[in-house]
Amino acid sequence: MLRSILPLGVALLGATSVLAVDPPSCSLDKKCPKEAPCCSQYNQCGVGAFCLGGCDPRMSFSLDSCMPAPVCKDKTYKMDSLDRYRDISEYLGDSSKVDWVGQGEPLLYNGNTLLTMPPKSVGTVLATTTYMWYGSVKAKIKTSRGAGVVTAFILFSDVKDEIDYEWVGVDLNTAQTNYYFQGITDYTQTGNLTVKDTYNTFHDYEIQWTPDEIKWLIDGKVGRVKKRADTWNATANQWNFPQTPSRVQISIWPGGLETNAKGTVDWAGGPIDWKGEEIQKYGYYFATFGEIKVECWKTDKAPGTSKGISYYYNDISALNNTVVDSNKGTILKSFLGTGTDVNKGDTTQSGSASSTSAVHAIPGGGVAPGGVVPGAGNNQNQGNNNNNGGSGGGSGGSGSTGNNNCGTSNFAQECNPGGGGDGAQGSTNGNTNNSARGADRTLGSSALAVIIGIAGLLLL
Repeated sequence: MLRSILPLGVALLGATSVLAVDPPSCSLDKKCPKEAPCCSQYNQCGVGAFCLGGCDPRMSFSLDSCMPAPVCKDKTYKMDSLDRYRDISEYLGDSSKVDWVGQGEPLLYNGNTLLTMPPKSVGTVLATTTYMWYGSVKAKIKTSRGAGVVTAFILFSDVKDEIDYEWVGVDLNTAQTNYYFQGITDYTQTGNLTVKDTYNTFHDYEIQWTPDEIKWLIDGKVGRVKKRADTWNATANQWNFPQTPSRVQISIWPGGLETNAKGTVDWAGGPIDWKGEEIQKYGYYFATFGEIKVECWKTDKAPGTSKGISYYYNDISALNNTVVDSNKGTILKSFLGTGTDVNKGDTTQSGSASSTSAVHAIPGGGVAPGGVVPGAGNNQNQGNNNNNGGSGGGSGGSGSTGNNNCGTSNFAQECNPGGGGDGAQGSTNGNTNNSARGADRTLGSSALAVIIGIAGLLLL
């Protein structure tokens, strides 16, 4: 799955918003500078959104540069509305108002959420605003299909612990599972589970995660178990087992992007065909997500508690005994803020984004033009979307500055000329009436693959 993280990561960086000066990079050996102290999920330094979900304290200027992460909440996400979804350029950390953040083009269709990937884009990724510190998550999913097209459902922590499901579009009868500890690339932990027709049939995919084991289930049946006891690393004197608070992430991304590494392209089933059947019929590749249910681990004593408001780390080792279940706040007052100065910048209402010219405040660069995108509904108008800026740009075509005259016919996008390039629907600065609310395109699954894929796309 790590091979998918990079494509996902890059997508979140925003493929159409390229900074004139790239943000500083960060790693375990090269931490962020004081003026841009937060290391994002995609290993770039900044302030604002860089300091929220995905901010890695190990690579940041200091452990407290990242904002604390909202604690686990039992919740059922119906996935029949995008009212509580925000692009990363519109979210300042208030999880009481927002359930999902991300980039790409999520759309509504028949009471479910579609994650879409128009031509030459990097797909769509959504992540929960709250974090699971053990527990279970179950998602009803119909995957994408096609060579090079990848669907993902993962748990991913700020220090890059990961537990995942991934599906490649050329094999609709296999669910791939894997796990990673702190981003260490190890593809030997993969386990394939047999499942029937993942594209046409909804299946329930579940991850049950405790301090002692991981279980992967399909339609209520256990398909794989991994014991923590089997992950001891004698050299490092630690368990190489996912153990830190993680967001639920769902995504579609182009594993077969021509700029990806050959190994990734081969794994994804070959080069992606931007003129494939799905593109011809609907205007995009897509994966369908129905109800997603999160149940937190129930314990009175750490690890795994969710008694407070937020989680933070008190040691760079970032193991489960360094996670603190605290009452620290999670909300920035503006995109100038950081974990050590949450009040920096102009203040609007708590938890709402305020426009800022800060450099490296939003991964991908600044507050992009509005991201309302037309999409496929079921011929019923869901209401007007009045976005006048603030949504991150799409990942595959240039945005438009006028109204997008787009509608839907059954399941296909229909737009008059003037939208995004290369077949993708661009951002709009005007009002758009469409039968599904859009956002922006990201891709993702394993964080590592994502970043590389997007970086390559930016060079196209």
